Amino acid sequence: MPERDCDLLRDLLISERVETVVEVGLAYAGSALAVGEALVAVDPPRPRHVIIDPFQDHAYSNVGWDLLRAAGLDSIARLVRTWSSIALPELVSEGLVADAAFVDGSHRYHEVFVDLYFLRKIVRPGGLIVVDDDWTPSVRTAVRYYEQNLGWTAIPDAFSGGTLRNIGDDPRAEAVPRCRALRLPDSLVEPPFEQFHPY
Repeated sequence: MPERDCDLLRDLLISERVETVVEVGLAYAGSALAVGEALVAVDPPRPRHVIIDPFQDHAYSNVGWDLLRAAGLDSIARLVRTWSSIALPELVSEGLVADAAFVDGSHRYHEVFVDLYFLRKIVRPGGLIVVDDDWTPSVRTAVRYYEQNLGWTAIPDAFSGGTLRNIGDDPRAEAVPRCRALRLPDSLVEPPFEQFHPY
């Protein structure tokens, strides 16, 4: 993730006074370092950063995790080296409650949808979910489902000044921030089945 977007993510998390953050996707740790910096700045009594990435070993040669360790953030971070579709339900079963989540794992619609499904059970009511690469049609479609059906609301200026991308990577399309911050409602919303919109 570009440095400017990492700075905006850090600042948003600091303004929310986060104590526990779940992150899907580690890769080279740009966003993870921003999350760690936010947790250190807020200085809560028990900071926690749960990171899920099944590819850290073989696809990234542990570069991201090694950077977090070099920064001294491994004392507050936990790396779960399995698929988010397996790890997130386990975190629900453990009773983990997070203040925020950052999603930058798979960009396939069905996998993003499943990540968001479980994160809404982990992130506390009124908490934040930040999604990277919202400009891609698959990610954008999954996010829109939760906005239209479950009362998630975008924080429109959260990433203004960040990296802009063209929706669908079409140079003629509208340029939008690559990241989207969403606030969950103050309680879990379950509208009647007949009121659901597909996307």
